[in-house]
Amino acid sequence: PTSNHGNNINARTNDIWRRCLFLHQRLSLSTESEPNISLVSYLLTSIFDDEVDTARRNRKQTSIMSDDESTSSAESAVEEKEPEEVTDLSNSDVCTKYQEASKIVNLALQGLIGQCIPGAQVLDLCKFGATIIDTSASKMHTKKVNGVAIEKGVAFPVCVSVNDVICNNSPLGSEELEPLKAGDIVKIDLGCHIDGYISVAAHTLIVPTGPGETPEVDAEIGNVAVAAYNAMLVAAASIKAGAKNTAVTEIVNKVADAYGVNAISSVRMHQMKRFVIDGVKEVALKDPTADELEAGEEKVDECAFDQAEVYAVDVAMSTGEGKPRPSGVHRTTVFKRNVEANYRLKMKNSRYLLSEVDKKFPTLPFTLAHFDDERA
Repeated sequence: PTSNHGNNINARTNDIWRRCLFLHQRLSLSTESEPNISLVSYLLTSIFDDEVDTARRNRKQTSIMSDDESTSSAESAVEEKEPEEVTDLSNSDVCTKYQEASKIVNLALQGLIGQCIPGAQVLDLCKFGATIIDTSASKMHTKKVNGVAIEKGVAFPVCVSVNDVICNNSPLGSEELEPLKAGDIVKIDLGCHIDGYISVAAHTLIVPTGPGETPEVDAEIGNVAVAAYNAMLVAAASIKAGAKNTAVTEIVNKVADAYGVNAISSVRMHQMKRFVIDGVKEVALKDPTADELEAGEEKVDECAFDQAEVYAVDVAMSTGEGKPRPSGVHRTTVFKRNVEANYRLKMKNSRYLLSEVDKKFPTLPFTLAHFDDERA
């Protein structure tokens, strides 16, 4: 027993002894007389009953303390177990990061629109947009979390595609392209992420004759532009919990038919997750034909949208057939690491490039213009 327990026993013994003396005095029991058996029996019974009651109270208190300790231990175990991180829109912090990335994307997009004037170089425009994204993102979430800096910056390379080039044009420094001229149709694509939460944007414009001027637009170009815009609106409204991706494809094609244009078959909308720009769930703008399926085009699997998911609504329309063809002029410069593939490379430059990609762009798309050594 502990010292406190011993003190408690002594205190009870002294209390019982005082009560014995009190009873002794009341019954006029003389210390010199013979012991009174009934009195002794009474005193012993009183002492025994008191000890039994005390023991019962102690056991009850011990039981209550044990229950409290068990509850406290269980609560501690629950507290020690780390909760699973919520990375969809049901988390307010996630919503905030999406909104922050969206503001940066819109800021960069507005800056690029103002820079699309006659004489502007496509390469300079791409660098300009990337600088805005990186500079703006670097000012946010500067504190480290658990000793690790929050990743942020470009989520999709700034691409400026002119005229018949559909998208993903991000030239290298060694490539010489014609500067923009009045009347050119320019498509801008870009993306930003904060802690892996991605916002992307795209915009189509016609280069004006000068800064602040209104460009001239013929009826055919205006028609396809309005078709793409309205298809984007109805597609965004149709992506809701419980709806099917096939329904979105159907309504996009109805809009295209109403304006007498065609959706570009290879363009798809994708679900986006943290550090994932093209998730498993997809929405086709147009179902592939039998000939396209034979040529290797894959049909999008049917899926349903769930609450709190994020999607990139990507719409592209054409006055032609809506079937993209190889350019033959522009080389492919935008890539994304296939995280499911392992490579055994022999060439030194190839190993260097793969190492840099794994360090800087393990999951998100990148452009070869990010690397200093183009030989890789």
